[in-house]
Amino acid sequence: MAVVPLLLLGGLWSAVGASSLAVVTCGSVVKLLNTRHNVRLHSHDVRYGSGSGQQSVTGVTSVDDSNSYWRIRGKTATVCERGTPIKCGQPIRLTHVNTGRNLHSHHFTSPLSGNQEVSAFGEEGEGDYLDDWTVLCNGPYWVREGEVRFKHSSTEVLLSVTGEQYGRPISGQKEVHGMAQPSQNNYWKAMEGIFMKPSELLKAEAHHAEL
Repeated sequence: MAVVPLLLLGGLWSAVGASSLAVVTCGSVVKLLNTRHNVRLHSHDVRYGSGSGQQSVTGVTSVDDSNSYWRIRGKTATVCERGTPIKCGQPIRLTHVNTGRNLHSHHFTSPLSGNQEVSAFGEEGEGDYLDDWTVLCNGPYWVREGEVRFKHSSTEVLLSVTGEQYGRPISGQKEVHGMAQPSQNNYWKAMEGIFMKPSELLKAEAHHAEL
């Protein structure tokens, strides 16, 4: 597994595979797999040649690429405390670790499929309200073994891959875009990464449920 630059993130970390923690939490750094097309959500300092001209977001088949790590954060202008479990229906930001830009969408057309463009936007983790995505899942929390959808909070498209493939300079990478209709193309799963331990909040809620 590729090394994640963790010095900037701080805190106590639990590597995937070394823990039985079931929930995905704020502050975790993860790779997200599109389960239909078997590609991981990816970005890099390569800009679109059309549309917004912002940093491109793609899907890659490589498991080891460090440009596929995303940090899970609270929605714009909020702080989600490290270790807070992500609830189904909660808006979040996904910040690309290596470039500091947030997963973003807007009313531009994607270059290959003609769907809605998905880009990476902002500087040092700060962009705007178009960086917010709502986690859609079953049950109270986003669990690591479960598939989820990400719905763009402002335009309501779903983060999707339908298989279109780029040529140079990013040959073989798949287009990532937003689609209005739910389908198998917009399911994602947390894979490799560094997962923050759940906070005391989850333990307290579990204790309350037992009473």
